[in-house]
Amino acid sequence: MNTTTPIFIYTETTPNPFTLKFVVNRILLADRSVEYLTAEDAKESPLALALFTYPFVASLYITRNFITITRHKFYEWRDVSAIAQEAIRVFLESDAVPFSQIPEIKSSAKPTEKTWNEMESKIIEILNQYIRPAVELDGGEIAFKHFENGIVHLILKGSCSGCPSSEFTLKAGIEQMLCQMVPGVEGVMAENG
Repeated sequence: MNTTTPIFIYTETTPNPFTLKFVVNRILLADRSVEYLTAEDAKESPLALALFTYPFVASLYITRNFITITRHKFYEWRDVSAIAQEAIRVFLESDAVPFSQIPEIKSSAKPTEKTWNEMESKIIEILNQYIRPAVELDGGEIAFKHFENGIVHLILKGSCSGCPSSEFTLKAGIEQMLCQMVPGVEGVMAENG
């Protein structure tokens, strides 16, 4: 890391009361995102391992320039957000690399490995153009999984995973938009990443 430029970190709330988005003025992961549900999953990321040493950290979502931390339910952000922010700052100021190896893309929100049919391509286009930017602003990610029998199957990560308002957003926003814009879509189902 370049320590000549000070590290700036600010937090943003998300619709999920158990997650907080920590935005940094550094690139953490340039062209992908990764979600760690346990410390055992995070072996490729010294930054994630450092954060998992704190008992309040339940899971992490890391992408370009932010980390979404999901806390365990028996902690409050007012008690631990400054601790998390300081831990991130200290790690980045130490010149340690956030990732010892670049994580593989396990589930990409921009699928490229498969040839999609016309309907799937239209669904992905709408997700990319209208829905993903808003979800990313809230510290999460939404990815197309597959389309079957009129139902669009999606994967939710980051602050979207386990968010109390995600079901409402899914039905009142995403499902409504896809049903209106893509004839043949009858519903949306999501699973946590």
